[in-house]
Amino acid sequence: MRSPREVAVVGAGLVGCLAACYLARRGYEVTLYERRPDPRHAAAERGRSINLAISERGIDALRRVGLDEAVLKAALPMPGRMMHAPDGTLSFQPYSADGRRAINSISRAELNRTLLEAALGMPGVRAFFEHRLTGLDVDSGRMDFATPGGAVSRTAPVVLGADGAYSAVRARLQSLPGFDFSQDYLDYGYKELTIPARDGEFALDPGALHIWPRGQAMMIALPNPDRSFTCTLFWPKSGPGSFAELDTAERFAEFFAAHYADAHALMPDLADDYAHNPIGHLVTMRTDPWQVRGARAAVGLLGDAAHAIVPFYGQGANCGFEDCVELDRCLAETGDDFPEALARYGARRKEHADTIAELALANFVEMRDKVASRSFLLQKRVEHGLERLLPGRYVSRYELVSFSTVPYADVQRRIAR
Repeated sequence: MRSPREVAVVGAGLVGCLAACYLARRGYEVTLYERRPDPRHAAAERGRSINLAISERGIDALRRVGLDEAVLKAALPMPGRMMHAPDGTLSFQPYSADGRRAINSISRAELNRTLLEAALGMPGVRAFFEHRLTGLDVDSGRMDFATPGGAVSRTAPVVLGADGAYSAVRARLQSLPGFDFSQDYLDYGYKELTIPARDGEFALDPGALHIWPRGQAMMIALPNPDRSFTCTLFWPKSGPGSFAELDTAERFAEFFAAHYADAHALMPDLADDYAHNPIGHLVTMRTDPWQVRGARAAVGLLGDAAHAIVPFYGQGANCGFEDCVELDRCLAETGDDFPEALARYGARRKEHADTIAELALANFVEMRDKVASRSFLLQKRVEHGLERLLPGRYVSRYELVSFSTVPYADVQRRIAR
């Protein structure tokens, strides 16, 4: 069965826009439907602009459609971690043995605007904003939307859900027989804070991802081109030192000053950010299958809609971008038989998405606790030493995940060997 050349992509976020670029390149007519206002004109949601760490997987996906240079212009390279001890002592840990490889800090909002403009600049791509999906008929491809002007309906032979962890497309598929879905929440939340520029310059070293590991909690900070840092607190939801316990400005200020003293001195808007920025949730979501074939339509899931993960390996967007690469590859293999391509894509990607989900959970423990320990530092020195002694033969897990495109599950098998 060959698919008609029309695709509806629900969700004009990072993965939806990149998917539109790939599909338009193959000659499809693509319509993006987004529940939010046009992000090119609307202000970013307060406390929801957590920076992303784009690494080789994401760059490879962007490179294939000629977008890598445009994206990296707005990014800042981070070749290592800068650890902040409770007494203010700093220690730098390079990500690679040669110290030259880097992950790249970029604003989610800035990246979204770049990808959206690229998608809409391609022939056959259009977008409708403030269209919230309220219904989906899998057999016919009929979609119902709530808009400021009232309810509207559209139909497409292929519907791709790229609408995030709380996907409306996936919610419809969850009601179908044989569709498995699970979600696991960490007993942790996150809150965004800011370290502004100081006298027009960076208040911290911009060439690092800064981490304040505190055992059962931590804070991170990523640099921005305007010389500020976007910070994120990862704290327990309840118990000692939690968001629930530190529920007044006075309690929070006293606790933060005691545990993050060097950062506290650099954050003049700390009290306002803490009081008004929302607490986000950390969840891992797994689905199976990632696609459903109806009588006259095919429906598939991309990115967080299929495999939401926690952010502690910096691979959420990178993994979603790889979905676009794999779907494009499967369309090429099947002669653009979209239902068959979706089936192949889901079968191939599922194992790797499950693997990076587990790695991200394990890396949370490493970042909040182990990175400050002497044994961990010794382990990293040994790893880098082996990489220098055995170039190309021994590569650490972190480097394979962040600086290669080796599939995630293959990384685990290689490390095991």
